[in-house]
Amino acid sequence: MEEEFLLVDPATGAASPSAPGLVAAAPGALEPELQREQVETGSAPHRDADALLADLRARRRRAAAAAARAGAQLVALGTHPQRVRPRTTPGERYERIVERFGALAAEQLTCGCHVHVEIGDREEGVGVLDRIGPWLPVLLALSANSPFWRGEDTGYASWRSQVWGRWPSAGPAGPVGTAARHDELRARLLATGVLLDEGMVYADARLSAAHPTVEVRVADVCLRAEDAALLARLVRALVERAAADARAGLPVPDDPPQLLRLTSWRAARDGVDGQLVSPATGRPAPAAAVVAELVEHVRGPLAGAGDLDAVRAGTAAVLARGSGARWQRQTARGAGLAGLVRAAAEVTLA
Repeated sequence: MEEEFLLVDPATGAASPSAPGLVAAAPGALEPELQREQVETGSAPHRDADALLADLRARRRRAAAAAARAGAQLVALGTHPQRVRPRTTPGERYERIVERFGALAAEQLTCGCHVHVEIGDREEGVGVLDRIGPWLPVLLALSANSPFWRGEDTGYASWRSQVWGRWPSAGPAGPVGTAARHDELRARLLATGVLLDEGMVYADARLSAAHPTVEVRVADVCLRAEDAALLARLVRALVERAAADARAGLPVPDDPPQLLRLTSWRAARDGVDGQLVSPATGRPAPAAAVVAELVEHVRGPLAGAGDLDAVRAGTAAVLARGSGARWQRQTARGAGLAGLVRAAAEVTLA
């Protein structure tokens, strides 16, 4: 798993452009991102989700300790609630991105969570990508953690996904069938000259260019580490179920990208506090019912990994207390946005 975090001033909650110093002081532990006000951590590969959770917590603690030495705090929020003027991280690639994409890149300060799951080969990976698309909005809803933007409540549970969706290659993708067709399509995207490189193919799920994995990128960074581990369990089960369906020759879901964009928008708008679109019926349904559909869809892989009870408990907990978006709104009502950020720093490490 890769988790992106904001860096903030402990006293005011304002964004802190301290990432370059943190990354230089902790080589290999922290990675830079587009803006100086954020950093990324990456876990080791794990077979056991409890071991992954321990790893995530340890990396959050180490990153927070590095931030504290630089006079900053680490917070797991998908967007910064206050007004921010991000500063681009030094480096040729980041500077080229800002030069080409202008305000789209200059304003981009969002934090997501990426789950990598190992695949046997690229054909298996394409078979997985072709089948998991209808379920990705449910993962977005469970992780939604970005209701505020520039000091205002956006009305969305995940405003990060809307900001991120401005990139020309972001969002859902349709089925492609084979690895050869996948590579041909990617080559055509790069041939347009719009994207700088392969790393800018920002689909909600993709074949990783650096690892033998499917990389699911749809989620906000989770406020709580245990919700991140829940996300990982669900993603692994989705990949396993899709790979098995591909081996069995089962048909690919007939969901065009236009439909997937609508279902993703609904998930971003309501999170788990309203309605989602059921992949089974294509109709709106209470979020709890659609989350239950997801758990049932991957019940076999979850049981095989020993994750079924943990996922049932984890999804029940998120539905009962809400995702990070509900927590942010509740906290802001009593503490204001600066107090929200300070409280989030504590929950990030809880």
